[in-house]
Amino acid sequence: MIVHGANGNASSFAPLVAALAEAGHRAMAVDLPGHGAAGHFPRSYQAPQDLAAFAAAPSPVLGKVSLDDNVRHVVRVVRRAARNGPVILVGHSMGGATITRVGNQVPELVSRLVYLSAFCCVRLRSVLDCFLTPQAASTLLPLIPSVQTPEHLGVSRTNWRSADPAFIAAAKAALAADYSDAAFLAALNTFEPDESAAVPTADARGVPATWGRIPRTYIRYTRDRAIPLALQDRMIAEADAATPRNRFTVRSVPAPHLGPADPHILAAVLSETL
Repeated sequence: MIVHGANGNASSFAPLVAALAEAGHRAMAVDLPGHGAAGHFPRSYQAPQDLAAFAAAPSPVLGKVSLDDNVRHVVRVVRRAARNGPVILVGHSMGGATITRVGNQVPELVSRLVYLSAFCCVRLRSVLDCFLTPQAASTLLPLIPSVQTPEHLGVSRTNWRSADPAFIAAAKAALAADYSDAAFLAALNTFEPDESAAVPTADARGVPATWGRIPRTYIRYTRDRAIPLALQDRMIAEADAATPRNRFTVRSVPAPHLGPADPHILAAVLSETL
């Protein structure tokens, strides 16, 4: 069961789900609240774009979504899926905050947690706190221009449909430098413009007594310029220090933040955890 990160949705992982199915595994991806079919795509975001209207457009769902909401939703899905067999819960990027908190709540229903270059908070309280560490200093995410929205909207907004070459270059460098231009533009078409501003600041820490007893794997993306490798390694080390008798199984994949362009590569690595 795959949980997406910021600005993503279940369809972002359709190629990986297909590759896992080809390998004989049952797999699914989950839309977090306010994403997927419930995503917010105002008319001003469509072509032709009205950038002034886009910046001010209300976000009726995402501004109210919290990490607690994400966790409640995934716990419900895990409870249903667990009736049919063991659940391996996979989180990408900010999805790591969700799967950690799910592990706090229902450790008995999760057979393994898998972090795909994802946030795993144990000593550090939140996703934001992770970005404030020296190990995150080289992240290129701040170089991706964001849309300046009124604070009361409670969202972080990005115009992923921008035709500005500088925007596309910055986004590609941070997220998918290894991809061809065509492959990166195809990936951008699955992104959602809004993300709740409340999620990165929420307490995302794993509790050693619950989350800490679930077997876990960390898949390091060694070419990640969004969550630098040094930050990935810090999170692995802090988690292992908190639960020395249940340490991460670590795998490394030479991939950028969006993962390998060929989903079969990641499917093969994930198959080793099944």
